[in-house]
Amino acid sequence: MKRLTGIGIFLIVYQVLLVISLPFYFYFTPPKLNMIIVSIALVFITGVSVTAGYHRCYSHRAFNLNRIAEIPLLFFSTMALHGSVLRWCNDHRVHHRFTEQEQDPHSIKKGFWYAHMLWLFDKNRPIDKNAVHDLMQNKLIMFQHKHYVALAIVINAIAFVFIGWLLHDFIGAFFLSLWTRLFALHHLTWFINSLAHTWGSKTFSKEQTAADNYLTALLTFGEGYHNYHHVFASDYRNGVRWYHFDPTKWLIWTLSKMGLAKNLKQINTYTAKKRMILEDKIILLGKIKQSMITKKEELEQRVHQTSENLLTKISEINTSLRKYKQFKSKESRLEIKILKKSINEEWKTWLNLSQSIVSL
Repeated sequence: MKRLTGIGIFLIVYQVLLVISLPFYFYFTPPKLNMIIVSIALVFITGVSVTAGYHRCYSHRAFNLNRIAEIPLLFFSTMALHGSVLRWCNDHRVHHRFTEQEQDPHSIKKGFWYAHMLWLFDKNRPIDKNAVHDLMQNKLIMFQHKHYVALAIVINAIAFVFIGWLLHDFIGAFFLSLWTRLFALHHLTWFINSLAHTWGSKTFSKEQTAADNYLTALLTFGEGYHNYHHVFASDYRNGVRWYHFDPTKWLIWTLSKMGLAKNLKQINTYTAKKRMILEDKIILLGKIKQSMITKKEELEQRVHQTSENLLTKISEINTSLRKYKQFKSKESRLEIKILKKSINEEWKTWLNLSQSIVSL
């Protein structure tokens, strides 16, 4: 039998004790509405701090933080009890590098519950200094890593005492804003490794288990558009459409407007469309081969021709966009306008062709 690590023992004990004691708390001292609201708000604040700080800023360098914003993000993400930045980012970068391979720390191929939380019961692998060498130059990150346990205890104690004093309810602060908040936050963020690799659509990469799902995004502070993320990990956004639920993206964008974040990396629409075309092309050609229709070669030729036309125009508009960004010329702007119109027309043709083949 595998020997439990200290983290594994902690996770089991605190969750089992919570499940046993929480019904008694609700029965004998039911919480007031203000305590429930504050606790939910704290789950949200600490969760978004992890996704914005640990994940998108430190792990993927999707943007740069001003020190004024970095300190509170580190404060609240440390409160989340997800381990130090250095440890978390090391594991996450390894996950992206070796997704679903043996080296993947929480591979979904080992099972839903392993990816969700059981991987934390394994002994920590040594931190690869080559994987996090950039983070080791950050004094705040190294200070947090060196003193993580003490910092996590002190910060959570401060939050517990402050909320208990503010709402005149130390028992409620302990059970809800501290204990239940940690339980909820842990499982919500663990869904990124489990549910987001299990349930949803695979628009940008059919080969990966990572999936896009709006409901998962609601549970994971905007991290549910995971197929997109695994293809374009350096984008500061997960939800690229205006209607996608991605509060982490909104926070980063707001910080940038306040001058507290800069160098926001963003994959343009045409690069994303290029990936979608390449993925769909493989599926459509496979569908044609399996169908019983005549003139397969003619239909295959249409797929090749339409996709190549689109890919060529996408390359042209990306070149024009780079030129316009550099020179701001009227010629480039006019060229972009013409290409956009042409791409929209070709895109409609591609979608119609795709739908007709899928319905075979």
